[in-house]
Amino acid sequence: MLTKQNTNVRHGSRYLVRAMLLGAMLIFSARPGHAGEAEAIVSLPSGLAGIEVLDLETAQRLALDNNPGLQSALARVEQARARLRQAAAAWWPTLDLTGSGGYIRRSDKEYEIAQFFPPIAGQSTDRTYSQASGGLQAAWVLFDGLYRSFNEQQARYAEKSARAARIDAQRLLVAAVAEAFLNAQLAQANTRIAEADRDFYLRRLEDAQSRYEVGAGPWGDVLNIKVQLNAAKTSALFAAREFEAAGYGLAALMGLPDARFPAHLRLQELGRDLDVREETVSPDALIREALARRPDIRQLALAVTQAEAAVGKAEAGFYPRLQLTGGVNGVRQGELSLTGEDFGNTLLLNLSWNLFAGGLDRARRVEADQARREAEYLLLNLRNRVASEVRQGIALLEAAREQVILQRESVRLVEENRELARSEYEAGQASLVRLNEAQRDLTATYGRLALAQVAFLQARQRLLASTGRNIARFVEAVAAEDYAEQND
Repeated sequence: MLTKQNTNVRHGSRYLVRAMLLGAMLIFSARPGHAGEAEAIVSLPSGLAGIEVLDLETAQRLALDNNPGLQSALARVEQARARLRQAAAAWWPTLDLTGSGGYIRRSDKEYEIAQFFPPIAGQSTDRTYSQASGGLQAAWVLFDGLYRSFNEQQARYAEKSARAARIDAQRLLVAAVAEAFLNAQLAQANTRIAEADRDFYLRRLEDAQSRYEVGAGPWGDVLNIKVQLNAAKTSALFAAREFEAAGYGLAALMGLPDARFPAHLRLQELGRDLDVREETVSPDALIREALARRPDIRQLALAVTQAEAAVGKAEAGFYPRLQLTGGVNGVRQGELSLTGEDFGNTLLLNLSWNLFAGGLDRARRVEADQARREAEYLLLNLRNRVASEVRQGIALLEAAREQVILQRESVRLVEENRELARSEYEAGQASLVRLNEAQRDLTATYGRLALAQVAFLQARQRLLASTGRNIARFVEAVAAEDYAEQND
C-alpha cells in the first residue's frame, strides 16, 4: 500500500533487506498498554535508562553499542591481527628442545651380533639396557625469495581490511536502523491518524443518535456513521498491528534483550514542521567525498594491495631457499643421565632450489595475477556504483522534498474543506455523504503527508549513507581509532 502512494519508498527495499539480515524480527510495542511484556525484560542497556521518548540518533547509538553483529566484526579484526603476528613470526629462528629416555631389550639376533664387537664407550652390549638422548635444534631461514616479506604485507593489509569492514558494518547498521526507525515512525503516525478518524466518527455517531432521538435526523445517518466507525476501528487496529510489527527489526538491531522495548518507551512523533529547505549540493563534490570516505571502498582498495602481495608470494617459488640450521645432540646407553661428554654439535647451511615442478610455480603466478586483476575490477565497479548511489540519492531527495511541500498544501486545503463540510452538515445544509467524503480525503491526505515526510527523511539518510557521512557523527563514541585508520 505504501509503495502505491509514493514510488520513492521502493528504493528503500535494499536497506530493509540489510536490516532484516542484521536482526530477527520479534514482538515490539511502544504503547503503554503492554506492561506484561515489560515485566519479561530482564535488563536493558544503560543507554535506555531514563529515556521515555526514543529519537533516531539515540537508537543508532544504542545499536552501535549493543548490536551482536558488530561484536562479531570486532572478533574478525582480532583474528586478522593474530594472523599478522603469525606472519611476522616467520622472520625469527625456531628453537626446539628434544629428549627421550627408556629401557630397551635386544632381540636374540641383535644380542648375538652385539657380542661379536668389543665394547665401545657410551655403548652397551647387554641384552637389556637403558638409553637416554637429548638435543637442542635451531633453524633460521635466511632467504626464501621474499616470501615472508610479501606474506607479512598481505597479512597487514588483511588486518586493515578487516578494520575497514568493521567500519562499513557500522555504516550499514546505522543506515538499517534509520530505515527501521522511520518505518516504525510512519506506522506510529498512521496509528494516530486512524485513531483520530475513529474518534471523529465516535463524535458524529453521538450527534446523529441525538438528532434521531429528537426527530431531527434520519435513522439512515446513524447506520451510515456506524458503518464508517467500524471501518475506522478496523483501520486503527490494523495500523496498531503494523506499528507493532514495524519495531521487530528495530528492537533486534538495537540489541535489546529478547528484542523487546520496555512498555514505557515510545518513539518520537513525526512532526509536521520538518525542515525541507533546499540545500545547494554539488554531485561531483559529494562523489569525491564518498570515494574518499566510504569504508567499503577502502576495504576493496586494501584487497587490491593484498592481491599484489599474493603475486609476490607466488613469485617466491622461482628463487632458491637458504636456511641455517644447528643443533646440540647427545645419546648415552646404559644410563638415563647425560653428561657433557655425550653431546656433540652440528652447524649446516642448506640451499634448496626447485628447478622443475611441472609448471606449478608458473601456474601459481598466473592465478595470483588474475586474482589481482579481479580485485582491481571489483574496486572500479564499486566506485561506479558509489557515484550512481550519490546521484540517485540527490535526485530522490529533491523529489521527496517536492512531495512534502505538495502534501502540506493539500493538507491545508482538505482541512478547510472538512471543517466546511462539518459545519454545513451540522447546520443541515449538506448531506452526510459529503461529510464522509471530506473526512476520507482528510485522513488519506494526512497519511500521504506522513508518507512524504518519511520518504524525505529516508532519502536524506540514504544520501548520508552513500557518502559515508552517516557514521561520522558517531566516530568519537564508537570507532575513532578504526575510522582514523581508514584514512591513513
